[in-house]
Amino acid sequence: MTTPTLRTIRRLHPAYRDDIGDLVTHRPLPGPSLDRLGAFLFLNHHGPQVYPAPNRGLPFGPHPHRGFETVTFILEGELTHRDTGGHESTILAGGVQWMTAGRGLIHAEISSEEFKRQGGPLEILQLWVNLPARLKLTAPRYTGVQADAVPVLVEDEGRVRLHLVAGTHGGATGPVDSLTGVFMSFAYMARGGVLSLGDLGGRDVFLYVVRGTVAVAGAAAPAFHLVELTPGERLDLVAEQDSVILLGHADPIDEPVVAHGPFVMNSVAEIHQAYADFQAGQFGTMAG
Repeated sequence: MTTPTLRTIRRLHPAYRDDIGDLVTHRPLPGPSLDRLGAFLFLNHHGPQVYPAPNRGLPFGPHPHRGFETVTFILEGELTHRDTGGHESTILAGGVQWMTAGRGLIHAEISSEEFKRQGGPLEILQLWVNLPARLKLTAPRYTGVQADAVPVLVEDEGRVRLHLVAGTHGGATGPVDSLTGVFMSFAYMARGGVLSLGDLGGRDVFLYVVRGTVAVAGAAAPAFHLVELTPGERLDLVAEQDSVILLGHADPIDEPVVAHGPFVMNSVAEIHQAYADFQAGQFGTMAG
């Protein structure tokens, strides 16, 4: 039996500061040295920060999307979602929102009236995941999952707590059924904790360090860095400090990617069509 090849760090990509109003925002992807990471297109890291009482809340009023999925992790605080597909929910800390934009919808990501009155801590990650051409125009869908519905796998004698959002690990299955077989998780690792994933051959692996520092095959990756990895079948992580990571993997999508604003398609013509369809009201309507 051959030994699985280990993934190592090819390059670290720091998140750059790009605040949105009074919302503290760091963005590692896309960045100056990496346009996308396979099936993973975009990541905004909002916070951590504490909103005062009162406050104006999050600034993401109604806006359209087509051709990809948004996966939103609420680490602290809360997030209210509404869309023209008729979905609405407020997800609290530890929960996840997974929206398939597909052929197009309008959604808003805002703060509840209670949060705007009382304020409080907030830290949110939003990741954009590509869809292949065959699913670009699929029917939109949305899954909002509270923390208690996300399996937590305790590993390495309690030093690692992996929150499984989609896919399988350790005999558990995440609550989101990904259309494209995406594995998605976030994990809390105490100093010295070890987390390993196998069967990664040929997959696009997404690793972002939210807090702390983790070692990948002995090389350190600090907070606010996206880790671009070499190919391999196995990933071994060791927390050098108490750390939080975002960890996912997906099959490659070997197709052209044309992104413009809120739309991600395969050609410029499809982008033009997306704007035309949006302006013609095909995504529905939503009050601000």
